[in-house]
Amino acid sequence: MAARHIEADTPELRARWGSFAWTDENAAQAEKIIARYPEGRQRSAVMPLLDLAQRQVGAQTGTQGWLPIPVMEYVADCLAMPAIRVVEVATFYTMYNLAPVGKFHVQVCGTTPCMLRGSDAVMATCRARGMAVGQTTPDGMWTLTEVECLGSCATAPMVQINDDNYEDLTPERLDAVLNALAAGTTPEAGTQEPGRHTSEPVGGPTTLREMVDANHDYRSDW
Repeated sequence: MAARHIEADTPELRARWGSFAWTDENAAQAEKIIARYPEGRQRSAVMPLLDLAQRQVGAQTGTQGWLPIPVMEYVADCLAMPAIRVVEVATFYTMYNLAPVGKFHVQVCGTTPCMLRGSDAVMATCRARGMAVGQTTPDGMWTLTEVECLGSCATAPMVQINDDNYEDLTPERLDAVLNALAAGTTPEAGTQEPGRHTSEPVGGPTTLREMVDANHDYRSDW
């Protein structure tokens, strides 16, 4: 389970984020989001608005972004809902960061399929680069989090870094991904297994082989 806490609501935090407001571009986007919902159901927009707010904070801080309490209160005001309801949503879903993170948020899956396929080595690779679980490196580049299943069990082990998944990892492959990000380039997301495109079996299918090239009716075989 990812360790999570809400950043303390201090005077310093209020001084930095108490005047948060949408940029002109995000204000227009927020209006479009709210308009998707029927009259009287605008509070249903809380999740996309929290995501939008987190991305705006990220753009302003040069990080993946997070949700200070004043920012959550701002979203609550936009939707005319109690702030505690917004906080409840933000604390339930791990897609929202409740404390500052680095430029790259490295979330390592440690659930059973990834663990059996080498997530311990993936985590060790992160630690060897100076990362520590629940912390941000002194240069502000990396935040490391261990998380529950991210839904890529067929291509384990994997990590999510900001909006992208990197799968079929080895220590060497993860190092290559992290080196590319540190150099300011964007490595190709998804599987890192050469010759593999999505989650098809490595080496090709072992069953239903006739379906590779054309639709095949197996009913006569049953």
